[in-house]
Amino acid sequence: MATPLKARDDTRLALLFILPALIGFLVFLVWPALRGIYLSFTKFNLLTPAELNGLDNYVRMAQDPVFWNAMRVTVYYVVVNIAVQTVLALVIAVMMQRLTRRTWLRGIVLTPYLVSNVVAAMVFLWILDFQLGIGNKVLEAIGVGKIAFLSDSAWVIPTIALINVWRHVGYTALLIFAGLQTIPATVYEAGRVDGAGEVRMFRSITLPLLRPIMALVLIITVVGSFQVFDTVAIATRGGPVDSSRVLQYYIYDVAFGRFQFGYASAMSVALLVVLVIITFVQYRLTRAESTDLG
Repeated sequence: MATPLKARDDTRLALLFILPALIGFLVFLVWPALRGIYLSFTKFNLLTPAELNGLDNYVRMAQDPVFWNAMRVTVYYVVVNIAVQTVLALVIAVMMQRLTRRTWLRGIVLTPYLVSNVVAAMVFLWILDFQLGIGNKVLEAIGVGKIAFLSDSAWVIPTIALINVWRHVGYTALLIFAGLQTIPATVYEAGRVDGAGEVRMFRSITLPLLRPIMALVLIITVVGSFQVFDTVAIATRGGPVDSSRVLQYYIYDVAFGRFQFGYASAMSVALLVVLVIITFVQYRLTRAESTDLG
C-alpha cells in the first residue's frame, strides 16, 4: 500500500516573504506612532532630552484657540472635498460602466492622480493667481470679474478642496468602478424586464449593492482628507489670517517651526483619535461588513 504524501508546510516560506513588509511596517509605522504617543506626554525640542510633563500638552491643546480653529477649518475642508469628490466619482464610474469600458478612458481619468500634490498645487497657484492667472483672465474676459481664490477667506478652503478633488477624483472613480463590476448583469436585466429606467435602477439596484464599496471609499477618502497638507503648504501657507490653517499644517508649524515636538505630538494623537472614531462610526453606519448581494 502506497504511503500518502505529506502536505507541504509553506509557513516558513510565507513568513520569509512577509518579513520585509513586516519590518517596514514596524519601523516606519508602529514605532513612530508609539514614539509620538510617548512624546505627547513630554516637553521636547530636539535640543534637550524629553521631559515628562503629564497632561500639560493636552490641557494646552484644549485651551488653544488656534488648534480649535484648525480643527474647524479641517472639518470644513473635509466636508466640501468629500461631498464633491464622492458625487463626481460616482457619476464618472457609472458613466464608464454604462457607456464604455475602454482601458484608455480609465487611463485618462486616472492621469491627474499621477501628478504629485506639490506640482498640482503649484500649477493651480499660477492658474488662479489674482493678477496674472489664466483662470482669472478667462473670468474677466467673460464678464464675471476676478476672484481671489487663494487669498480670500471665503474662497480659499473651497478652492483647495476642488484642487484636491481634481487630483483624486479619478482614483476614487476607479475604486467605485471596480465595485460596479461585482454587480451581476442579470440584476439589471431583471430590472429592465420589470420596466425600470436607468434612474430607477441606479437608485434601487446600483446604490444598495454598491454600499460596501462606497463605505470603503468613504473611509479611505475621509482619512486622506483629514491629512491634507501639501496643497496648503504650497498655495496659501495657512492664510489668509488662518482661514486655511488646517490641522496638519498647524502640527507641522508647531513641530518644525517652533520646535515644540511634545505639543505637536499631542495634537497628532488627538487627530489619530478623531480618525479612529470617525472610521468606526462610518463602518457601523454604512454596515460595511455586509452586502445585499445574495
